[in-house]
Amino acid sequence: MSKVRAIVGVPAGHRTKWLVLVFWLIVVAAAGPLSGKLTGAEKNDSQSWLPPRAESTQVLVLRSQFVSPNTYPAVVVYDRPGGLTAADKAKAADDARRFAGVPGAVPGQVAGPFVSRDGTAIETIVAVNLGSKGWSGAGTAADALRAIAQSNAQGLTVHIAGPLGYAADSGNAFKGIDSTLLFAALAVVIVLLLITYRSPALWLLPVISAGVALTTSQALIYLLAKHGLTVNAQSAGILDVLVFGAGTDYALLLTARYREELRRHEDRHAAMAVALRRAGPAVIASAGTVILSLLCLSLAELNSTKSMGPVLAIGVAVALLAMMTLLPALLVITGRWVFWPVKPAYGSAEPTSRGFWARIGRRIAVRPRAVWITTAVVLGAMSLGLIGLKAHGLTNAQGFRGHPDSVAGQTVLDQHFPAGAGAPVQVFGNPASATQLATAFRSVPGVTAVTPPVLRAGHVYLEGTLTSAPDSQAAYATIDRVRATLHAVPGAGALVGGNTAINLDVQRAAAHDRNLIIPVVLAVVFVILGLLLRALVAPVMLIATVVLSFAAALGVSALFFDNVFNFGGADTSFPLFVFVFLVALGIDYNIFLMTRVREETQRHGARNGAVIGLAATGGVITSAGAVLAGTFAVLGTLPVTFLTEIGFAVAFGVLLDTLVVRSVLVTALNLDLGRWVWWPSRLAREPSPEEELSADLPTVVG
Repeated sequence: MSKVRAIVGVPAGHRTKWLVLVFWLIVVAAAGPLSGKLTGAEKNDSQSWLPPRAESTQVLVLRSQFVSPNTYPAVVVYDRPGGLTAADKAKAADDARRFAGVPGAVPGQVAGPFVSRDGTAIETIVAVNLGSKGWSGAGTAADALRAIAQSNAQGLTVHIAGPLGYAADSGNAFKGIDSTLLFAALAVVIVLLLITYRSPALWLLPVISAGVALTTSQALIYLLAKHGLTVNAQSAGILDVLVFGAGTDYALLLTARYREELRRHEDRHAAMAVALRRAGPAVIASAGTVILSLLCLSLAELNSTKSMGPVLAIGVAVALLAMMTLLPALLVITGRWVFWPVKPAYGSAEPTSRGFWARIGRRIAVRPRAVWITTAVVLGAMSLGLIGLKAHGLTNAQGFRGHPDSVAGQTVLDQHFPAGAGAPVQVFGNPASATQLATAFRSVPGVTAVTPPVLRAGHVYLEGTLTSAPDSQAAYATIDRVRATLHAVPGAGALVGGNTAINLDVQRAAAHDRNLIIPVVLAVVFVILGLLLRALVAPVMLIATVVLSFAAALGVSALFFDNVFNFGGADTSFPLFVFVFLVALGIDYNIFLMTRVREETQRHGARNGAVIGLAATGGVITSAGAVLAGTFAVLGTLPVTFLTEIGFAVAFGVLLDTLVVRSVLVTALNLDLGRWVWWPSRLAREPSPEEELSADLPTVVG
């Protein structure tokens, strides 16, 4: 135990604090140049996002033997509502020849131009190989095609649609994701820390520590990415938000305890040593829960989800290390003056013992059962919105907040051409069954214009055009019919892929991941809470409140998505990501509250301990929740529906968790259950002499 205390006290030592500071200066100096290379190490190609065992992925692998897997068809759309002229048709034909010279254009893979039956629109399909950049390089190719099509257009409206157009608009939406989210999160954290600390200087220390943690984690992830770790734009962007949000949370929790101890210890080094010993285990357990919960994402089938877990877990681990070493050293080096103008003077009374949350605790203590039942009923009513949650995936149009060019182009295509043009169904099979496969393929309702079978990569290869929009539920139903029909051809060994099949397989993999990972995360959280609190009843109670809070947040979010934002639905991965972020991060507040309640219960009894624990932690938990909610809310600064939905749901859920669930519902349950919360530990069997709640709370002591 003495060795553990010595290690924990290193950042608080008279001399060792300087060693800690020098260590981090060396780390950040080495990490700085590497962190800037992380974007270049991202893998945004198709296969790095897809479930590896899915049928559509197998088709992608086979097709990559003769066409790059990063080949995206672009549909160049010309539109003149009043009717096309002869000059329009001649221009489209000339443009088609020029498209073949665009960098990455696949030789011989320019189809068209095709004129619509009503003579008002033209489409030309161009296959473009984007190389190792994947969809992140689609913007450059789309701009090159657009420049050719728009030259001398003379009243023609031009759009770049199809998979390449959609990828280009996605790339534009994610452009600057690192800088946009980073600066937005930084601004939110600074404002909220200024409000929380009411100090012109103190906010700098958590921000500096979080910045060092982010730089270090990005450098570490870059080095691991060079040796096999998969990183994409989505996980790299969320990393910024998570490191600043979670790191600042840990900083708030530690700083609050340090300020408390400064009122009881004249020497700031001693105060920090005590703060680290008493708050440190809760902070470490909180971060450990987040890390293990994020690592559970590694069980996912979907590559983009699987790779996100380790990336974000590394970020949280480095944030924890920085907040438990660098931040304490900075706080001790700067001394009490950094809290100016409200410096915690030695010997002064702890304000939380008579503050807002102490009064709330007393009021809850009058009728705790009525409070928790009423709160649970209200949260249950909020959860009813889940009935309307449509997490069945977003169409390309729904994926953006706005109406980008690819969506406008697709609208024109849907009006004038077969809906699936530019996104064919791709089929591989046994060459000996070529005729049977072609016949069966043509017989499937919802498929038209099936190509003659050709030999590719030792297999027979066919393409068919969908009659429904390629991102619609009708198209997904057609893919299922195609698979059922072609799989039934004896000895054909048919595999069905293409963009629509990919989207369908992604949705099903996301549903599988949700159903697998959510129970695993709950089990991990339960075990950690049980070991930390040394009880069984408390973890069950806390898990129940977490699930109720999650359901309420999702229910309210569904109502907003449908009736306020008009998003039209949610991504299939939405419930899983919101659950992991809400439960893993929300459990931080459970741990910090309940470890303090347990500490105070040992001194003052179960009922007094519940109220004192709330009084001591209510303010800092609320502040931490506000910071975390604010940082996740900045995901809404990107015009991407999926990220906006995650940002809204997590921000609302965190605020609900800190203001209502953690502070009111859990406290009421603690008061109603009393010492039985701690069963089967000794606390449940040996009540304190102060079992009844006194009229005046004792001074909150460390």
